[in-house]
Amino acid sequence: MQTVPTALWVVVLLVFLAIAFDFMNGFHDAANSIATVVSTGVLKPVQAVLFASAFNFIAIFIFQLSVAATVGKGIVQPGVVDTHVVFGALIGAISWNLATWYYGIPSSSSHALIGGIVGAVMARAGAGSLVSAGILKTVAFILVSPMLGFLLGSMMMVGVAWVCRRATPSRVDRWFRRLQLVSAGAYSLGHGGNDAQKTIGIIWMLLIATGYASASDSAPPTWTIASCYIAIAVGTLFGGWRIVKTMGQKITKLRPVGGFSAETGGAITLFLATGLGIPVSTTHTITGAIVGVGATQRASAVRWGVAGNIVWAWIFTIPASALVAGIAYWLSLFLF
Repeated sequence: MQTVPTALWVVVLLVFLAIAFDFMNGFHDAANSIATVVSTGVLKPVQAVLFASAFNFIAIFIFQLSVAATVGKGIVQPGVVDTHVVFGALIGAISWNLATWYYGIPSSSSHALIGGIVGAVMARAGAGSLVSAGILKTVAFILVSPMLGFLLGSMMMVGVAWVCRRATPSRVDRWFRRLQLVSAGAYSLGHGGNDAQKTIGIIWMLLIATGYASASDSAPPTWTIASCYIAIAVGTLFGGWRIVKTMGQKITKLRPVGGFSAETGGAITLFLATGLGIPVSTTHTITGAIVGVGATQRASAVRWGVAGNIVWAWIFTIPASALVAGIAYWLSLFLF
C-alpha cells in the first residue's frame, strides 16, 4: 500500500479527475432524467435540467452509501489498487463517455467506470485480483435493470390505462402533466443516489490506497460525498442535449401518461438497486422503461432499430472502456 508522502500532487490530480468524471456523468446522463418530461412538453428544457439537478443533489440526504461501498471495497481485492489503477479506470470511463456523447448514443457511465476499473486492475495484477461477487452482481444488472424497467414501465402503463379507462383523453393528459413532475423528481433522486456514489466509491478507493483513509472506515470523508453530489448536479444542469433527442424522441413517441409510467418504473428500479448497493445504469433502466411503455401500445410504436443500436453500445461499454483503461494504466507508469 502506498503511504501518505508519495506524490501528493498525483492524489490531488486524481481526485479532480474523478470529480470531472462525475460532472461528465451528470452531463452525459442528464437525458435519462429529463428526456421524457421534455419530450412530452411538461417542462421546457431549461426548467427540466434545473428540476433534475436539484433532485440529483437532494439525494445526498436520502440514500445510504451502499453503492459507494460496493465500488470502493467490493470490486477489487485489498492492496491491489494504486494511483495508476485509478488513473487508468478514470481515463477509460471518460474516453467512452466522450465518444458516446459525441455520437448521441445513450450508454452507461456506470459500466464505463466499472469497465475502467476492471481493465486497469487486470493490466496491473490480472483477473485474480478482482472480486468475482461484486463484478458478477454488477454485470448481471446489465440485463436485470432494463428488464425490470421494461416490466415496471409496461405494468404502470397498463395499470394507468385501466384506472383511467373512463376518463377523457384531455382529462388524463391534464392529470399526468402534474403527476409527471412527481415521477421525474423521483427518477432524478434515483439517478443522483446511484450515480454520484460510484464516483464517491472510486475516490474512497484512491484514499484507502494512498493512506488518506482506512479500509476499516465505515464511510469516506464528508468532503468526498458533498463534492460528488455537487458535481453530478452541476453536470446535469449543463445537460447532454444530443442524447435527450435519442431518448425522448427516437425510441418511441411519449405522452405525459407514458412519461409518468416510464419514469415511475425506472425510479422504482433505481431505488431498489441503490438500497441493495448495486451500481446500475440509469441509461439501461430508463431505456427499458421507455421501450416497455411503447410496447404496451403496439410493437410498431417502438423504433426497434434505434433500441438495437443502444443495446450494442451497452454490450461494448465494459470491454471498450477496459481496453482504454489498460492502455492508460501502462502509459501512467511513465507519467508519474
